[in-house]
Amino acid sequence: MVFLIKGINRHIIEITDTDSAYYERALLVIKPEYASAERELLEKEARKVLKDLGAPSSIKRRSRVFYWLVRLGAAAVLGAAVTALLLLL
Repeated sequence: MVFLIKGINRHIIEITDTDSAYYERALLVIKPEYASAERELLEKEARKVLKDLGAPSSIKRRSRVFYWLVRLGAAAVLGAAVTALLLLL
């Protein structure tokens, strides 16, 4: 659900249904020059921003560390296997 909130100095879009596992709701402040834009266009852009936002950075960082640990572990195992093969020959 999207709400357009008009303040004294700001226009804000509140998105309560974010379709995200990480975010319950989002508040986006509209630039003053776009405050008179069509509501549907603003809602579409707000949803696009939320879709592109993705996971919080700590979750991304954690998965990136896991990826590198797996990659380095695989390289170590491969290197040990090649070394063992060369020593046995």
